[in-house]
Amino acid sequence: MSRFADSGTLYFFFDYISHNAYLAWTQLPALARKYGLTIEPVPVLFAGLLSHYKQVGPAEVPAKSRWMLWNVLRKAKALNIPLAPPHSHPFNPLAPLRATCCEMSGAERLILVDKLFRATWAESQPVSEAATVARLAGEAVVVESQTESVKTKLRANTDDALQAGVFGVPTMLVRGELFWGFDDLEYLEQFLDGRDPLSADRSTYQAWFQIKPSASRKR
Repeated sequence: MSRFADSGTLYFFFDYISHNAYLAWTQLPALARKYGLTIEPVPVLFAGLLSHYKQVGPAEVPAKSRWMLWNVLRKAKALNIPLAPPHSHPFNPLAPLRATCCEMSGAERLILVDKLFRATWAESQPVSEAATVARLAGEAVVVESQTESVKTKLRANTDDALQAGVFGVPTMLVRGELFWGFDDLEYLEQFLDGRDPLSADRSTYQAWFQIKPSASRKR
């Protein structure tokens, strides 16, 4: 049985390296409260997802990176979400991701995720550095984050996410349905509200999933 099967939980797969994950995080608590859901943040290594699917990240494609920055700035401005240039990007997110995997209560984890996201995307702090994480999470958390058990947990989170069909961040999973990216929050809410346009009879769409390729690119 999947570890992401609780129908009352909204699973949030994320990496601090993603500005769209930060934007989504600012909106999810209100959405979860509206529909009586508990948010479970699941830190994953985005680079691990990219490696699995043999892809490069958006920031590694200059034209895409430039477009995404304008897109994120536009959304943040429209929603009045605090946003500042990150200290560096791309950066190594292992320190904050591992800190988030440490043993703590659910409430403490939500607070820590919020602190780390805001430090990265609203305060321009170097969250890739242990000293920054220590200021935000405490020295004890940083010490624990360097243990093999915590490193294993982050790897397990990433592997379990892949097993669940996650291919990018942010991804939201609720009641067996995946929603990818900040822009999918609209459809996530339609799904939770019983207004999903595809919910009536999905069997009528099966032909779309039987299409065979007639050409493919060499990789």
